[in-house]
Amino acid sequence: MTEEDAPPEEKREEQEEKETLPAKPKYEFIEDLPGVGPATAQKLRELGYHTVESLAMATSRELEPVGVSEKKAFQVIEAARSSIGISFVRADELFKMRQHVLRLTSGSKALDKLLDGGLETQTISEFYGEYGSGKSQMCHQLCVNVQLPPERGGLNGGALYVDTENTFRLERIVQMSKFLGLDPQVVVKNIIYAEAYTSDHQMFLLENADEIIKANNIKLIIVDSLTAHFRSEYIGREMLASRQQKLNKHMHKLIALARAFNAVAVVTNQVMAKPDQFFGDAIHPIGGNIVGHTSHTRMYLRRASHGPIRIARLVSSPYLPDGEEILKVTENGIEDVSEEEKANKPRGR
Repeated sequence: MTEEDAPPEEKREEQEEKETLPAKPKYEFIEDLPGVGPATAQKLRELGYHTVESLAMATSRELEPVGVSEKKAFQVIEAARSSIGISFVRADELFKMRQHVLRLTSGSKALDKLLDGGLETQTISEFYGEYGSGKSQMCHQLCVNVQLPPERGGLNGGALYVDTENTFRLERIVQMSKFLGLDPQVVVKNIIYAEAYTSDHQMFLLENADEIIKANNIKLIIVDSLTAHFRSEYIGREMLASRQQKLNKHMHKLIALARAFNAVAVVTNQVMAKPDQFFGDAIHPIGGNIVGHTSHTRMYLRRASHGPIRIARLVSSPYLPDGEEILKVTENGIEDVSEEEKANKPRGR
């Protein structure tokens, strides 16, 4: 039934509801928020809050260094949240809001099918596996794919790439761009790159990324790898608690950015082996329950015994069943495996 066919009573109720509800104020800059003057705005920017969207995802405790009272901090955050529409909603309204969630193709139709159409915006997708399993290759491919138009599985946006292991290679971006018929010079201009040298530097980059994301229409945020610096700097059981607290804060900042700007967030993760495990897979991702709970979709990548074949297993998702698909990493990027190659595929390691 179309809107024109709706009963007059429903139309009248909707019209009355629109008239009685006051229009929510729209704030473009943080100085526009009630109670935020130039001095407070400067302190907020020093803390990494450059946009109204990032403030809306903050907590009053996080604004303590600004020097405002908890009450005032709460009022500022509430104003920011009201501006971008964060409130209680009915499930049917939530369903309509979910229509704004976009999907980004991985480059493999088989993997996209496993992920119900591709990687979701507003969530964190994690790829973990041993070295050489294709994690960074996937990140490079996504940097190119995000610039494709929606009809080709892209988001018509740019990519923000935080590199912690010096694995980003422009040569690979050029190869993948040419295969997809894109101009490599245009593609590289739409990738914002930063190398993180320590875990604190890694957190700092993300905490100050909101303005860059907004200014450059970033639709993909990548941290490759999430745990490398934390793993090397926080050694021993006595440092485990502080490491996990920082990881938790870091990942929550990432999900806040993804939700505020309707972007895809992707992290790669290292693994560890458990030699005392005699049954099942002895390979486990780093980061424990903190990373496991915060990552919405977890993909385990592993190599076949030889060749370019990779096996991708969906380990965890809020609503998708576990599954497994195969793909290949070639000079062109991430591709599907032909039926003939599937028939001759050796088992994974």
